[in-house]
Amino acid sequence: MTEATRRERLRAETERDIRRQARALLVGRGRDAVTLRAIARELGITAPALYRYYDSREDLLRRLADDICTDLAAELNADLRQIGEDDISAQVYSVCRGFRRWALAHPQEFALVFASTEDTLGNCGPDGDRGHVGDQFGRVFLEVAGRLIASHPLPEGIGADVPEELHADLAEFQQILLATVNDRGVAVDEKGLPLGAVYHMTQSWVRIYGHVALEVFGRFPFAVSNPEPMFDNMLAQILGELGFPPQP
Repeated sequence: MTEATRRERLRAETERDIRRQARALLVGRGRDAVTLRAIARELGITAPALYRYYDSREDLLRRLADDICTDLAAELNADLRQIGEDDISAQVYSVCRGFRRWALAHPQEFALVFASTEDTLGNCGPDGDRGHVGDQFGRVFLEVAGRLIASHPLPEGIGADVPEELHADLAEFQQILLATVNDRGVAVDEKGLPLGAVYHMTQSWVRIYGHVALEVFGRFPFAVSNPEPMFDNMLAQILGELGFPPQP
């Protein structure tokens, strides 16, 4: 092993140690506890030394969010491998239920990635950045959604109530979706993914995310002893609007 290779390996190991400690602080004490000083203290190094690996605390949090998205995608993919390739509606249920299950089990990670008010962090999801869907979770979600649309003719009138004011934004998002799902091996064009379908997908994500966020943060407007049936009924409504029967 050359000296340069050894340095690269040591640097990569240190970066992993830093993010591992940052995540432990996030999970154990919340986002505000994730500071360079606290991480340095836990690792036995000086805080300025961390700047050799990350430009700022925000840079570290952004990389941590990427790790979280990747881990979430791996969990969802493991669930999908248990489902037949042709059972598309079951795949949709699996991804949505898996997202809820993960969020409830990882509230601090969910808050960092999906509930951040900072533009640099809150982009793990099917809408991603304005120019692409770069995170692993977003691509998993869109691959399944793309398969759903490609495998099933859309009911007449789906998304017919798209507000005209949203057409330009939806057309831009339509191109992002098409590029993303085609990159994942799902052949879909504008005819198969019209603006009405894009609007329906966007509304569906808002409903799914909204339910999960309210549940994670305990913000339902009334006491719900078991929100799971409400969530499953919502999924059945979303798929029913596309002509799919409910899943058990």
